[in-house]
Amino acid sequence: MALIQAVRTAIFYLLFLGQTAILAIIVGIIAIIWRRRTAVSWAIANYWRNSNVFMLRWIVGIRTEVEGGETIPPGPCIIAAKHQSDWDIFAILPHTDEKPAYIAKRELIDIPFFGWAAQSIDTISIDRSLGAGAIPTMLAEAKAKVARGCRIVIYPEGTRKAPLADPDYRQGIVRMYEALGVPVIPVALNSGLYWGRNSLVMWPGTARARFLPAIMPGLPAAEFADRLKTLIESETTRLIAEAVAAGIARPLSADFRARLAAATQVAGV
Repeated sequence: MALIQAVRTAIFYLLFLGQTAILAIIVGIIAIIWRRRTAVSWAIANYWRNSNVFMLRWIVGIRTEVEGGETIPPGPCIIAAKHQSDWDIFAILPHTDEKPAYIAKRELIDIPFFGWAAQSIDTISIDRSLGAGAIPTMLAEAKAKVARGCRIVIYPEGTRKAPLADPDYRQGIVRMYEALGVPVIPVALNSGLYWGRNSLVMWPGTARARFLPAIMPGLPAAEFADRLKTLIESETTRLIAEAVAAGIARPLSADFRARLAAATQVAGV
C-alpha cells in the first residue's frame, strides 16, 4: 500500500508542480502587462484549484469536503484557518467571493513570475525575519485590501502544523482583528492526515474543512484570541477524531492515538 501511494504521490507532485510553474509564468506575464487583478488571472487561479482537487481525487485518492462556507457573512472578512497542507488553499479559495487576499511569506513573493502572479491577485506579503516588526506593514496592506472588498485569508500559526501538534497562534491575527473591524471566520480542517507536511507519501481519504460561525468585531483582544484558538483547535480535533474513528489508510502510531485520546478529552468531543 505504501509503495503504491508513494508512486501516486510522485505522479501527483510532478503534475502539480509542473502545472503550477506554467500557470505562474502565464499569470506573471499578465501581471507585468496589466499590474492588477484581471478576469483572466482569476479564471486561471480557479482552474489551478479545480484541477488540483481533481488530481488529488483521481491520482492520490484524496476527496475534498468543505462545510459551512454558506454561513460566511457578505462583504469583507478575515478567514483564519488551521494550516496543515497545501490542500487548505484549495478548500478556502472558492469561499473568498472572488476577492481573496492571502497572507504569504515574503520568500514566495520574491520568486520570479510566481511572486508577480501572487501580487496580481492581492496577496499580502510578510517578512517573517522581522518578527513583530512586520505587523505594521501587514496591517496597512490588509486595510487597503479590505477597502477594496477583499476577504483576507490568514493562517494564525504562520506555517503548516502536523495534526495534533501543539498550537502556536501568533499576534498578527489579533492585531488584524483589532485594526480591521470585520468579522473573523475560523476554519478547522484535518488535511494533514492525508497530505502531511514534508511527507513523501500522501494517503487516500476525505480531507475535510469546516467554516465555523463568525467572530464579530468588538471583543477584547485576549477574549478574541482565546475564542479563536478554542474554536479552531476543538473543531480540528473533532474532524481528526471522526476520520480516525471511520478508519483511514494512513498508519497511525500508538503515540498519535494516545495524543488524540487526550486531545478529544480536553476538547470534549
